[in-house]
Amino acid sequence: MALPDYRALAAQAHADADAATLANVRDRCLRAENAWLEMARRQDLTENARARRDAVAAAAAADRRQI
Repeated sequence: MALPDYRALAAQAHADADAATLANVRDRCLRAENAWLEMARRQDLTENARARRDAVAAAAAADRRQI
């Protein structure tokens, strides 16, 4: 499953905010940018936790094979 590129979506929202002529549209785009960046941060945390969990599981499996 392909994961969304939240940072690219945040960059697009920022560009949209820069191009906006109405204050409410600019504010909406900046809120969207912040939301996308928060999702990117959470995705990073999840990927790091998954990598640590997989490393622990691989080490445990290697230990079991040596016994």
